[in-house]
Amino acid sequence: MASWVVSECGLKPLPHIFPRPRTGVNPTKARFFQSKKSVIDLKFPSITFSGNCSGGRNWGLKVSAPLRVAPLDGEDSEERINGVNRVEDKEEGKFDPSSLPPFKLADIRAAIPKHCWVKDPWRSMSYVVRDVAVVFGLAAAAAYLNNWIVWPLYWAAQGTMFWALFVLGHDCGHGSFSNNHKLNSVVGHLLHSSILVPYHGWRISHRTHHQNHGHVENDESWHPLPEKLYKSLDNATRFLRFKIPFPMLAYPFYLWSRSPGKTGSHFDPNSDLFVPSERKDVITSTVCWTAMAALLVGLSFVMGPIQVLKLYGVPYWVFVMWLDFVTYLHHHGHEEKLPWYRGKEWSYLRGGLTTLDRDYGWINNIHHDIGTHVVHHLFPQIPHYHLIEATEAARPVLGQYYREPEKSGPLPFHLIGDLVRSLKKDHYVSDTGDVVYYQTDPELNG
Repeated sequence: MASWVVSECGLKPLPHIFPRPRTGVNPTKARFFQSKKSVIDLKFPSITFSGNCSGGRNWGLKVSAPLRVAPLDGEDSEERINGVNRVEDKEEGKFDPSSLPPFKLADIRAAIPKHCWVKDPWRSMSYVVRDVAVVFGLAAAAAYLNNWIVWPLYWAAQGTMFWALFVLGHDCGHGSFSNNHKLNSVVGHLLHSSILVPYHGWRISHRTHHQNHGHVENDESWHPLPEKLYKSLDNATRFLRFKIPFPMLAYPFYLWSRSPGKTGSHFDPNSDLFVPSERKDVITSTVCWTAMAALLVGLSFVMGPIQVLKLYGVPYWVFVMWLDFVTYLHHHGHEEKLPWYRGKEWSYLRGGLTTLDRDYGWINNIHHDIGTHVVHHLFPQIPHYHLIEATEAARPVLGQYYREPEKSGPLPFHLIGDLVRSLKKDHYVSDTGDVVYYQTDPELNG
């Protein structure tokens, strides 16, 4: 099947954005500041890991957002150069989402209560115990009842719970689960391997996504295709990328071959997704993934392939649809076009401000409030159980840059319309310009 889409980071100042050159970002100019304005250059040799968090060492799974992002070549100036890379004219007096924000990352951070940054491993583990208990309880009930009226309900519920497990593993990858690297790694591997996700492979690529969110070329999750690349795709690939339901089944294929225009695999330690110091981590996760796949094959011989398909296979694909659905809508589908950036126009803050919060009704609690996505993107080290409070504290600072999510009913059916509308019109961006917006291919909808 054609390669296409999706993906998803992981305190301390942000590490280097990989030694290999990345299009559109000049690493010699990208510097991040701590709160006391001591400069930390991104060009340091490697990330070290330690299980002893009390020693204050920097370890990979705590990597996330900087406390402050340095302005790039005069970005602090209050006026933008007239007409620079403008793709569409704005109505006079109307808010321009691509305009330079009047606040800094440190201003948002200062508004968030200090206790929101505290990670409680016991509380985090309680969510793991809860979710795992529900998963096994649902499976036992479905197997016992074995009724075709029950199975569709089971598939929807269990697929949603697989997605909940993924979000907890996602917290481990960010280091927001706890301050203990070993605990994060063990829990992350158990949770992600159980749903066929290579923990470290995904964690590293998701870190790339958070470090480059909103950048046309360097983002790693549902980033736009430049026009030339888009028009080079065959019709089948375009169809699979933009026609429902196929984009909602993309994640496994993304893990194997990434998105169009990018190469590498989340399972290959030699992939250009990773640096040499990460090879052992990637191998470990690939081995764990393989062990889970082998377990499923073994269960097929013991229980029969149809039973494994009903108990695990169908819920797995429901989980995939949840993952693609949620990650896509956190970056697309707003009623107003949102900018994507290149070159000197991009910054960590401006990219993060293009993300969207979403309300999922009853699902908010089940999938650990991942819909509070703006603050999560800017500060992924905040535990999920503090995200709502942190968002409320940050909103007065964000002002119009925060887009209030549409209120959901018990189930988020309203978001299906946002998804369909976006996939019909958000196809590619211009090959040129440092502030660009999605354009529509009329032939695709013809």
